[in-house]
Amino acid sequence: MKLLVLAFSLLLLAGCSSGPRIDTSHPSVNYDQRAQFIIVHYTSASLERSLALLTHGQVSSHYLIGDDKSATIYKLVDEQYRAWHAGESQWQGRTWLNSSSIGIEIVNPGFRDGPTGRLWYPYSEAQVQNLIVLLKDISKRNNISPRHIIGHSDIAPQRKLDPGPLFPWKRLADAGLGLWPNAQAVAAQQAAFAASLPSVSWFQQQLAQLGYTTPQTGELDTATRNVLAAFQMHYRPTLFDGTPDAQSAAILMVLNQTE
Repeated sequence: MKLLVLAFSLLLLAGCSSGPRIDTSHPSVNYDQRAQFIIVHYTSASLERSLALLTHGQVSSHYLIGDDKSATIYKLVDEQYRAWHAGESQWQGRTWLNSSSIGIEIVNPGFRDGPTGRLWYPYSEAQVQNLIVLLKDISKRNNISPRHIIGHSDIAPQRKLDPGPLFPWKRLADAGLGLWPNAQAVAAQQAAFAASLPSVSWFQQQLAQLGYTTPQTGELDTATRNVLAAFQMHYRPTLFDGTPDAQSAAILMVLNQTE
C-alpha cells in the first residue's frame, strides 16, 4: 500500500513540475517598446559623487557620461528596467515618465551664481560626441522618434533646469536626434508676429501642442512663465526669461507645423 501511495505521489509531482503547455506559435503584432522617450540630464555633481548617487542613492539612470578625457559611458541600469531619473513629470499627456523613458545623465556642475549673474558650465566635446553615438544607438534599437529626445526641464519645467542652456540641442538635431525649427521659416513668421503678438492663451495652447504641460488659464502666471522659459532654453538659449515675444511665437508655430 505504501508503495502505491508513493508511486501516486510521484506521478502528481511529475505532473505539477511539467506545468501547463504554453503555445508560442501565435505572436501578436500589437505591441511597442517600453521606452518611448529619452530624457537627458546633468548631474550637478562630480563623477565620483554622481556614481555614488546613481548606484546607491534614491535616484538612478540607465547611463552616465563621465567628465574624464574620454567621456566614459557607464551603463548603470539595463534598458528593460525602469530607472528613477524623471520623477514627477509629463510630456504629451504621458505622466511619470520613468516608466516609458531611458535616462542619460551627464557629469556637469550645472551652474553657479556669482556677482555678475548665473554662470553655466559647458559640456566637453568628448561628452557631446559620445552622447550622439549613444543616442543614435538607443533610438535606433528602441525606434524612438527624434521628437521624443528631450530634457529634464522639458518634462518638469516647474522644478528642473537641466540640461541647461549650453546643452547642444541644435547639434543633436542636425545629427537627426531631436527637433529644431527651420531658421528661414522662423524669420518669416517672426516678422508677422512682431506686428501683432498672439495672446497668452495662444502661447499656452501652442506649448501644450508641442508637448509641454501648460496651464490653460489665459494668464501669464508663474507656471506659464516657467514652461515658456523651459521651451526658450531648449530652442532659443540666448534668452529664456519666460516672456512671450515674436521670436518665441514664431519658433513655436514652426515647430508645431514640422512633421
